[in-house]
Amino acid sequence: MPTLESPIDEAKRIMEQAEQKKITLRLFGGISFYFRCPSAKHRTLQRNYVDVDFMGRAKQSGEIKRLFMDLGYAPRERFNAMQGSRRLIFNDIPRQRRVDIFLDVFEMSHKFNFKDRLELDRYTLSLADMLATKLQIVEINEKDIKDIISMFIDHDVVDDSTSHETIDGRFLAKLCSEDWGVYKTFSINLDRIPGAVEAHGLDDSEKKLVLERTLRLRNMIEEAPKSVKWKMRAKVGERVRWYELPEADREVVDSRIAT
Repeated sequence: MPTLESPIDEAKRIMEQAEQKKITLRLFGGISFYFRCPSAKHRTLQRNYVDVDFMGRAKQSGEIKRLFMDLGYAPRERFNAMQGSRRLIFNDIPRQRRVDIFLDVFEMSHKFNFKDRLELDRYTLSLADMLATKLQIVEINEKDIKDIISMFIDHDVVDDSTSHETIDGRFLAKLCSEDWGVYKTFSINLDRIPGAVEAHGLDDSEKKLVLERTLRLRNMIEEAPKSVKWKMRAKVGERVRWYELPEADREVVDSRIAT
């Protein structure tokens, strides 16, 4: 089954096929912001989309492998054999496109267990979880900043989210209150947003929304009661590295010919 040229259309195709087969896959990463944040299409917030990222369930690892084989993808054989209980990679060789599937746990600069949160939304992670995967990036880049800004333009930060269209600030504050390292990285990245807003040609109302919502989340994080573990780690501070740096990896590898 040939893949589709547009990564947006291809992501839709994957989600539709997964749903038909009762396989839980939830988008995150750049394409999820395209779907959930209209402002991601803003002229100065637009970005290129190449790869597709999903969260799935570890117990469905075998079913996910079969799904992507049926959809025309080449598995990263060695990686999937070694890491298949927590992460899978598939490559669309002709289009030089990669699909990453994290299983239950998202682990990059920081680690989050999303196992019990995959049913909060139908096609993507919840807005708070999507935002967490961006705010946790230590070596954050321009495309990630654009995604965060688009999120704050389109979705309010609330204390107790019961809507699919608001950001659960309480959940994000809880992540930070339990782990000083997460707190540190989130805080650094949130503090970057006010300066970045000026560089993206937003109108005054959009700037106001971003600044207000960034500050609201920042305050919620600061005000949340911190755990004993958090306080002990805070005393050590930056003397010890508080994050992981994911290993560099080739984007697309055809394991049928690569060693």
